[in-house]
Amino acid sequence: MTSLPAIQRFESSTQVRIYRIPCEVFPNFIGYVYVVLGAGEPTLIDTGSGYGDSTKHVLDGIQAVHDDFNEPITREDIKRIIITHGHIDHFGGLVHLPKNSQAKIGIHTLDRRVITNYEERVVVTNRLLRFFIQQAGVPSELQAQLIQYFNFSKKHTQSFPVDFPLSDGQEMDGMRFIHTPGHCPGMVCIAIGNILLSADHILEKTSPHQSPETITRHMGLHHYLESLDKVSRMGGFDVALGGHEGPIHNVYQRIGEIRRGHMRKLDRVRGIIQNAPDPLTTFEIAKAMFRDAKDFHLLLAIEEAAAHVEYLYEHGELAVSNIDEVEIEDNPPLRYRLV
Repeated sequence: MTSLPAIQRFESSTQVRIYRIPCEVFPNFIGYVYVVLGAGEPTLIDTGSGYGDSTKHVLDGIQAVHDDFNEPITREDIKRIIITHGHIDHFGGLVHLPKNSQAKIGIHTLDRRVITNYEERVVVTNRLLRFFIQQAGVPSELQAQLIQYFNFSKKHTQSFPVDFPLSDGQEMDGMRFIHTPGHCPGMVCIAIGNILLSADHILEKTSPHQSPETITRHMGLHHYLESLDKVSRMGGFDVALGGHEGPIHNVYQRIGEIRRGHMRKLDRVRGIIQNAPDPLTTFEIAKAMFRDAKDFHLLLAIEEAAAHVEYLYEHGELAVSNIDEVEIEDNPPLRYRLV
C-alpha cells in the first residue's frame, strides 16, 4: 500500500486558502488535487484518476480539511470543479465525485471534448496513435503491445458534461486562468495572487512529458516552450504547486532548468543522427536516447523523442531521406538526416 504525503495548506497574498491533497492516481504514482477556499464558491482543482483508491483519497482529503484544519467544508459543499487539462489522472475521478456534490464543471475549450466525448476521443486517438507508431518505425511485433499500454487505464471512466468553458486570461473570483498548451492542448495554470497552480506544465523535478503535434494538435515542443516563456514573463509568483511532485519555491529558476533540459535533448537528437551511418527512424532515435525504456515507458520514450524530432524538422534542421518511399507507400517509417 502506497503511503500518501501529508495534506499541506497554503495561503496566497490575496488571502485565499489552498489545500494540497494527495491521491494515488495510478499504482505507486501520486498526484495532487487542490481545494480552494476564499475565491468564490468552494472549488476543487482536478479530481484524481478515478482508478483504484484515487477517489477515496480525494474524498478523505476533503474531509481532513474539515477535521484537521477546522475548515467549515464537507464534500457536499464543493460547488465548482476546475479541470486543469484533459489527462485521465486529472479528470478520471469526475465520474465518481458528482454522487457527492452538485458541483459545476469547467475545463479549457481545447480539452472539452476529451470529457464530453470521452469514448469517441479514445477511438480517434487510438487511430492516430497507430498511424504515429507505424510512421515512427516501431517494429510490427511491438505495435499492438504499445497500443495496449496506452489503453490500460482508459476503461474506468466515461463521458461527462461540462458546464462552463475556460479561456486564456479569464478571471473568476480571484483566480486567473493562463492557457499553457504543450503537455496537453487545453492545459491551464491558475494564478491566485502570488501562488501558481501549475498543473503538469511546471513540475518540481520532472520535465513534463512531451508528445508530438502529429498525434494531437496544440501539443508538441514548440507550443510547450512558448508556454514556458509565457509564464516566465509573468512576475510575482513565489511558489508553484504542480499536479505531481513537490512545491516549487524557485518558479522562474525551474522554468529555466526545464528549458535547458529540452535544449540538451535537442542536441542529443542532433548528435545521434549525425553519428549514425544511415538516416534514422524516430524509433531508432528513441532507443538511442532512452536505452532502458521498456513497456509503457517505451511508448513515452518514443513520443518524447518524436516531439524533439518534430521540433527540429519544423525548424528546418532535419529532412526526410526516404521521400521517394513516402510518395508511393501508405505510411512508411520516416527516416531523418541532418540538413
